[in-house]
Amino acid sequence: QVQLVESGGGLVQVGGSLRLSCAASGSIFGIKAMYWYRQAPGKQRELVAGVRSGGVTNYATYADSVKGRFTISRDNAKNTVYLQMNSLKPEDTGVYYCNFIGPDYNYWGQGTQVTVSS
Repeated sequence: QVQLVESGGGLVQVGGSLRLSCAASGSIFGIKAMYWYRQAPGKQRELVAGVRSGGVTNYATYADSVKGRFTISRDNAKNTVYLQMNSLKPEDTGVYYCNFIGPDYNYWGQGTQVTVSS
């Protein structure tokens, strides 16, 4: 059974950086897209960034609120996705979830807390 294991969350001051990781355990093949979502208290879960495979090239997308500050990347050999978060703001606080989509599966991580203090 495949599980997604996230790490890298924590408490950081405004302007700081964090790097989230999400690795798949178990046998997983043909990951088409990897996403990071976040959910702030009292708010709906929102898409933060995604990267999908285009063969040789990967295509990344970002929410407008994180463009220029966050970078998503993937390591296909390790079935891992990363989210480098720079210039963090208090509004970036929330639980961050990773999501892997393949031809016949849709897996979610358990979430990792990110708290940005002002």
